[in-house]
Amino acid sequence: MKQSPAEILREYGPLPGVSQVHGVTFDGQNVWFASGDKLNAFDPADGKAVRAIDVAAHAGTAFDGRHLFQIAEDRIQKIDPTTGQVLATIPTPGGGGDSGLTWAEGTLWVGQYRDRKIHQIDPETGAILRTIESKRFVTGVTWVDGELWHGTWENDESDLRRLDPRTGEVLERLEMPAGMGVSGLESDGGDRFFCGGGNSGTVRAVRRPR
Repeated sequence: MKQSPAEILREYGPLPGVSQVHGVTFDGQNVWFASGDKLNAFDPADGKAVRAIDVAAHAGTAFDGRHLFQIAEDRIQKIDPTTGQVLATIPTPGGGGDSGLTWAEGTLWVGQYRDRKIHQIDPETGAILRTIESKRFVTGVTWVDGELWHGTWENDESDLRRLDPRTGEVLERLEMPAGMGVSGLESDGGDRFFCGGGNSGTVRAVRRPR
């Protein structure tokens, strides 16, 4: 297993009125993050807030190319980012203990925090298609270039882990600096991960190793 310190490229925020960052996603232009009662978007080029949607936003956030998906307690909401309207909801696999969320291969992937699992689920029904075991509390989840990464946050220690999606074996670890938790995780499809910073109210850009 490869281990290295995480390289923090930039810290965004805290944005006005934001005390918590939960899920994080990227729509190709803006970074979206969940802050409890809102979904917020900012431009990663200058860090400026772009817009906010009033919607329950307690955990993971995802984007499928057209819609936002947002965990709110025991359900996943499908949201039209243009209007802010909730179009549909499905149950979460954990019934409320769910954390990370990402979109890949036409499906949603959900991190279960205390159960230390990642589930691939049907975005229409919420049915579990497969489960990957992790050895740590799972926060954010993301796929990039066929690699499965997830954030951890346990005993004030956080890292980013690349897993073998078939076996769950940890292939690589990026250790976050002390005191920097990872509450949400999304790749920009290139060389950056966007990491939610929990109660710091910030989002951090971390270099993705090649």
